[in-house]
Amino acid sequence: MTQPVAFVTGASTGIGFETAKKLAAHGFTVYAGARRVDKMEPLAARGVRIVALDVTNEESMSAAVGGVIAAHGRIDVLVNNAGYGSYGSLEEVEPAEGRRQFDVNVFGLARMTQLVIPAMRAAGRGRIINVSSMGGKMYEPLGAWYHATKFAVEGLSDCLRMELKPHGIGVSIIEPGGTRSEWGAISARGLRASSGTGPYAAQARVMAAVLATTDKAAFCTPPGAVADAIVHAAISPRPKTRYQVGGSARALLLLRRLLPDRVFDAVIWTIYKRFPA
Repeated sequence: MTQPVAFVTGASTGIGFETAKKLAAHGFTVYAGARRVDKMEPLAARGVRIVALDVTNEESMSAAVGGVIAAHGRIDVLVNNAGYGSYGSLEEVEPAEGRRQFDVNVFGLARMTQLVIPAMRAAGRGRIINVSSMGGKMYEPLGAWYHATKFAVEGLSDCLRMELKPHGIGVSIIEPGGTRSEWGAISARGLRASSGTGPYAAQARVMAAVLATTDKAAFCTPPGAVADAIVHAAISPRPKTRYQVGGSARALLLLRRLLPDRVFDAVIWTIYKRFPA
C-alpha cells in the first residue's frame, strides 16, 4: 500500500506544526498549509510538503486540495487546525471581526471538509480531525465570538460523524486546554485593542493576563502533546470521538459538567483573578 496522505491546516506554528512533523514521522505523506509559508520551511527539511493556504479564500482552498488529490488521487486524513482567538466584549468588537472569526474557525473548516469528502467517500475510508478546544464546552468573559465558533465546531463535528459513518469516514474532535504557543499572546493583544479601555477594561486586564500566560505557564500543555492525540486519531483502528488534552481541559470540563452555571461562573473568576493584571 502507498503511503497515506495527510493534509494539516494552520501548520505554521504550534499544534499544526508539531502535527505535521509527527505524521511525517509516522510514515504519512504530509501536506502542511498556512498563510505564513516561510514559517513552515523547517518542515520541508523533514519531508513535509508546504502549501500556501488561506482558509478564508475559496480559490486558495480549492487549489490546495485539488493539487493534492491530483497528485495522489486521495487525501486520507484532514486535520482542520487553522484558527485564532478573537477576544473582547461583544459590545465593542466590530461585527466584521466577529464574521472573520467565524470565517476562519468554522466556515474555513467546513469548506476544507467539503472539498476532501468526495475523494474519501469514493475510497470508502478517511479521517477528519477537527481541532476544537475546551472552549467548545465552557466559556470565559470577553470570549463570546471565539467560544461561539468552538461550540459550533463541536456541533458540526458531531453531525458530520454520524452522516459520514456509512461511508467509512471517521470524525474526531480534539479539545485542548491551554497550550504553549503564540496563540494566547496574539489573542491578548486583540483583547487589549478592543476592550482595554472603557467599561470592560477591568475584566480585560484580567483576561489578557490569563491569555498571555499560554506560551509559558507550567499548567499549559506542550503543542506536541496535542499533536500526539491527533496522530492517535489518525492511525488508531478505533479512534476516540473526542480527545481532551491537558490537565486544565480535563479539570475544567469536569467542573463544567458537575457545577451549576453560576457556581461555574464564580470558579472561573476565582481562578482567573489569581493572574496578576
